This record gives sequence, C-alpha cells and structure tokens, in this order.
Amino acid sequence: MPGIVPRGTPAPQEKNRARLRLVSTKSARFTLEGPRLEPEKKHFSRQPVRLYRPFMLTKHFSLFLALRYLKPKRTFLSIITLVSILGVTLGIMVLILVISVMTGFEQELRRKVIGFDAHIVISNRSVMEDWSKTMKLCLEEPNVTAAAPFVQGPVIVEFQNRRLAPKIRGVEPELEEKVVNVGEYIIAGSYDLAGDKTVLGSELARTLGAGVGDKVTVYSPGNFNQILEELNRIEKEGGKAADAAALKQMVLPKELEVTGIFESGRYLYDSEFLIVPLHIGQELYNLGDAVHGLALKTTDPYLAPEIRESLNRKLTPPESALTWIDLNKQIFDAIRMERNVMFFLLMFIVLVAAFGIMNTLITVTVQKTREIGVMKALGARTHQIIGVFLAQGMVVGVFGTITGLGLGIVMVQYRNQVSDWLATTLHIEIFPRSVYQFSEIPAQVIPSDVAIICASAFMICSLAALIPAWFAARLDPVKALRYE
Repeated sequence: MPGIVPRGTPAPQEKNRARLRLVSTKSARFTLEGPRLEPEKKHFSRQPVRLYRPFMLTKHFSLFLALRYLKPKRTFLSIITLVSILGVTLGIMVLILVISVMTGFEQELRRKVIGFDAHIVISNRSVMEDWSKTMKLCLEEPNVTAAAPFVQGPVIVEFQNRRLAPKIRGVEPELEEKVVNVGEYIIAGSYDLAGDKTVLGSELARTLGAGVGDKVTVYSPGNFNQILEELNRIEKEGGKAADAAALKQMVLPKELEVTGIFESGRYLYDSEFLIVPLHIGQELYNLGDAVHGLALKTTDPYLAPEIRESLNRKLTPPESALTWIDLNKQIFDAIRMERNVMFFLLMFIVLVAAFGIMNTLITVTVQKTREIGVMKALGARTHQIIGVFLAQGMVVGVFGTITGLGLGIVMVQYRNQVSDWLATTLHIEIFPRSVYQFSEIPAQVIPSDVAIICASAFMICSLAALIPAWFAARLDPVKALRYE
C-alpha cells in the first residue's frame, strides 16, 4: 500500500547518511592517493575539491620536508640555521687558510734549505785524510753532479772588543760554487775569498758591528790540546824565551778582511757562519791537507735518500752519507706536527657548529611532534623520517662547506693584503718579517688537504644530524597524537 514501508527497507534519511559516509571515506582515500574527486551533488560544496597531483608525491619525500623545515615561518629556527651554517663556514675557512699557510711555510723553508745546503754530506765524524779518493768515488755516482771539500767548526771571533763564538766554513770557492752558489746571497760587497779574506752572515755582521773592508780577528780552538801540552812542558822544565815565543806563535790569532756579507734567509746560517778559504780553515784547525767532509750536489734534491743508500753501500766505514732531509729532520718534523695539531684544534670550530645543527634539529623535533605522529600514522617508514632530519643536516653541511671553501680560497689569495691592512689600520702585526725571515706570508693550497677538510666537515654535520633523526623516527604516533 502507498503509505506503508516494508520491513527491512532503510528509511530515506538513513540511506542518505550511509551514502554520505561512503562518499566521505572515498574522498579521504582519494585525497591521499591523488586523483581529483567529483563529489555527489548537494552533499558537498559546489566548488570542485583541489587535491595534490600525483607528481607531488613522486618528489623525494624526505628532502622536500627537510627544505620546508629549513624555511620555517618562525624566525627563531631560521636564525639557528644561519648560525649553524656560519659556524661551518668559519671553521672550513680558517682550516683552509691555516693549513695552506703552514704548508707554504714548509715548502718555502725546504726551498731555502735546498738553496743553501748541500744535498748530501759525506763525513766520518772525524777528519778525512784521503778525501780526494772518496770525492772521486762520489762523482762516479750517476746522479751526483758536483762535489766540494769543506772544513767546519766553532771559533772565537773578535771585532772592536766584541767577541762571539760562531762557526767557520772553509771552502774551495771554485768547487763550492758548483754545489752551493753563495754569490747569489751576497747583499753587500762581493764573494771574494782570495787570500786572508772572509764573508760574514748578515746577522753575525750586525752583532759584531763589522762591515765590508773591516778586519776581524779569529781564534781557533783547534790547537788547544797542543797549547795545554806545551804549557805543561814549560811548567816542568822551566820557562825559556824560545819556549815562550813558540807558545805565542801557537796562540797567535788570524786576521781576516771582510769582503762580503751574505743573507740566506735562515737565521741559523746568517747569525752563526763566516765563510773562509779552505786553507784558512785547515790552518785554524791544524788539519794539514785533511778536511772535515764533502758536500755533494745531485740532479734532484728529492732523490737524495736513494742516492744516499747507493753511496753508503760503496763507502768504507766509518764514512757515511747524510741528506739535507736528515740534517734538518727536526725542523721539518716540528712543522709537520704543528700542522697536524692545528688541524685537529681548528676542527673543533666545526664541531661547535655541528652542535648547533643538532640543537636546531632537536628543536624541530620537539615542535614538529604532531606532524611526525601524523606522518607515521599515515604509513611513513622509519628511514623516511630519519631521511627528513638527516637531509636537513646535510643541506646545512653542504651550504657551509661550499661557502667556507670559497671564502678560504679568497683569504689565501689575499692573505698579504689582509695582513698589511691589519698592521696599518689596527696596528696588529700577525707576521713579523724580521722574525720569520720572509718578505711575505707563504701559502700553498694542496687539493688533497682541501678535500680532507671539506669531507671531514660534511661528515661531522651529517653525524650530528643523525642522533635527533633517530629519536624522531622512534617516536610513537599514539603518544604524539594523544593530546592533539
């Protein structure tokens, strides 16, 4: 009958509610999956619902959210992010600058040592009697180009009642020029060792107050034993005029004319050496025709260790060969150790910046607890949540590394201009020329060192982001959404 509804048939209102629930469920599902939904008429807004396109979810989920979190609406987090990037930038810039300057300092010191030192020195820790035979043997080595004998030892030098105890180096000028060309380092006078003449180091000449044309008095300790023996003999036998004259002849000093002043750039040589002819050195040490050693020059100074091994197999003990690296090993080891220590000390700047990154991510984790819970409730996996915060730290590390690398290279290029500006404007002398004996700040950029610095900084930033990322990924969505 028209007014009667059969049992089991739903009422019109219940039918509409069921249909509404079905459409609402489909709408929520289609909103996550992507396609546009056309809602049934009169149950929703008349405007079509605009939902995310499928290509939005094809982008990298973790990187997309990380970039969004790096640009928050609240300025506090953005300031922390900028401070973290600035810390990484300053750390890398200072590391590149300091390591490059110390590497350049070492290379410049090597160049000065190679220029003024013999590549290989042959000695027997005493006096070489038959040195001409050893010299001929050394010249037969394929990579040895020149050899020269020398006498070297401490003396007492006096000028105008000023007394110092430097070292003499007696050389044959013609042979020595083929090994070490001292003439290139003359800053006053000339390299003239004919007769009783000498060439002084610049600091030694300044301390003595001697100049070109002056005469200095040299006392040698080489015959002290003979003097003591003669004094003991006179004391036992009684003094005679002839014995006194002989003793006076033994202690008579040598007067040498200063013909030139050299400056090698190394304070040790410039303050402690005077160069004399070989026969003067032999007379002062009473050596006769013997010498203290041989100085050798090779085709390549960096091949000296290999040549040393070859020569040591040919030489008769106690004669042995030492390279310029062996003679200056303590200096180079000290510079290398200082460079390594500075690297680890300055890396703490990057560590401080890494703690800033960790602080930023912890703050983001606390503020985004609800969002993390929603993402996990919608099916986000653990590695995706970790990727969000890890990508955030890696982006900060990349930006800080790139800017620090650029600023570091610029500072290395304009290091001397910056030093001059600090000296003239702020009166801060960061590189005294008189102390370091360099006209400008040396520097050399080694690509491998720069790569190690940048890679280390990036790894530190990534590891700093991993800890808060792991705790965010382990967040329970039920607890995160309990009070939301």
